Amino acid sequence: MMPRPGGLLRSVLYVPATNQRARAKLASLACDAAIIDLEDAVGPADKATGRASLAALAEASLPAPLRLVIRVNPLSGEWGPDDLKAAAACRPEAILLPKVATARDILDADEMLDEQEEAEGIALWAMIETPRALLNCGAIAELGRDPAARLSCLVAGTNDLVKETGLRPSPDRNTLVPWLLQLVLAARAGGLDVLDGVSNDYRGAASFEAECAQAAALGFDGKTLIHPDQIAPANAAFSPTAAALEEARAVIAAFALPENAGRAVVSVGGRMVERLHLEQAEALLARATAATSRTG
Repeated sequence: MMPRPGGLLRSVLYVPATNQRARAKLASLACDAAIIDLEDAVGPADKATGRASLAALAEASLPAPLRLVIRVNPLSGEWGPDDLKAAAACRPEAILLPKVATARDILDADEMLDEQEEAEGIALWAMIETPRALLNCGAIAELGRDPAARLSCLVAGTNDLVKETGLRPSPDRNTLVPWLLQLVLAARAGGLDVLDGVSNDYRGAASFEAECAQAAALGFDGKTLIHPDQIAPANAAFSPTAAALEEARAVIAAFALPENAGRAVVSVGGRMVERLHLEQAEALLARATAATSRTG
């Protein structure tokens, strides 16, 4: 039985496996997680080089809060199986599977990892980036209820979804919102973390901040990134606001009053608050504490 990993996932930076300079900078960055990418960011001629670079990564000294993930090539292809073995040997927190189509893809990867002694405790993340995956995301996410399946996070592959469907995305991404909400809903039903896709315009600060705010409002835990300049805005967007923290403290304080002991509903600031709001408030404060620790 493997517990679901915890911690922040506000900012998750893709780093090409073959980019030694980018890998070396990780220790100085404030991203919550890094995805060392063997797939899209590495050309066919460099696949073996990228895989070999993982050995150096395993020996690197990275700050403890940084969560390390490795994205392999599709397991159905010529590079995927070797990538999975090399990735497991690095003992990252998780391995990100691209081009997931069905729950069977997760189970196949899990079975392959079960054959490797060093893979104990390694989670699986799943890219949802094809129409088939989106239609099957409920069944895929349900594996989150089975710790033996290793699945802990869904990642939106918005670029591939746009490409595969022919959708014409607008700057406000309204045409994508129904699919993004479907992904969030599936993740929550399966008890999984869920990450928004990348923003390609890394120089457009205002548009990126708006996209992060939208993703946070939709319920995502964080956003995948392609450039270090996107880290700070993502961390800000997916961290609790001062107003939200003040409200959470008020809810906790109200339920802590002796006269409210055992009560299911109390009044806070002129509105009725239930114990489910207390749970939300406690989770929010825990998230804020983790964010402060990460940036402090």
